[in-house]
Amino acid sequence: MTSDSVTDGVWLVVGLGNPGPTYAGHRHNIGYLVTDELANRLGSKWRAHKSGRADVVEGRLPGARNGHSPGLPGPRVVLARSRTYMNESGGPVKALATFYKVPPDHVIAIHDELDIAFDTMRVKLGGGDNGHNGLKSMRSSLGTGDFHRVRVGIGRPPGRQEVHDFVLSNFSSTERKVLPFVVDTAADAIETLISEGLEKAQQRFNS
Repeated sequence: MTSDSVTDGVWLVVGLGNPGPTYAGHRHNIGYLVTDELANRLGSKWRAHKSGRADVVEGRLPGARNGHSPGLPGPRVVLARSRTYMNESGGPVKALATFYKVPPDHVIAIHDELDIAFDTMRVKLGGGDNGHNGLKSMRSSLGTGDFHRVRVGIGRPPGRQEVHDFVLSNFSSTERKVLPFVVDTAADAIETLISEGLEKAQQRFNS
């Protein structure tokens, strides 16, 4: 099986972020925003998983919009958001991957990326964590970094602002005007990755 082939089986799509209303609008929570958009597209609401450590949405991507024959169901997906803080995301992700029998190459993490400008993104398979605590925790718990990532750019903090303070702050008023389009595009990238493979997703969305 190659990462560029359209494959069967369940996909686990993990939105990285911190739980609770305090963090909801933070740059660090872009993964939550994207999985919310995907949940809306599936027409489903979040529910607590039996593990008690994550919320999930289960469904299938619409076939006609994702390279499959109209009227036939698309790939099966499980959207997930950890109920733990970012630096402890790996445990809940590992539990879900085990429960749904999802191999690492069918796991997609959506996360904020400092080294990419706002309103741009990258889709990739594998790699390091680049100082991102959510990715670091996932690598540790899964025992590998060979999962897919949709890296949504937030840019570097302005001036001398600390990185920690920057990622745990709300998007600026200017960014919030564009944010819905960023979220929508990231959701499109995930659908393309699942239904058409890594290469097609990179060609269309890596900027």
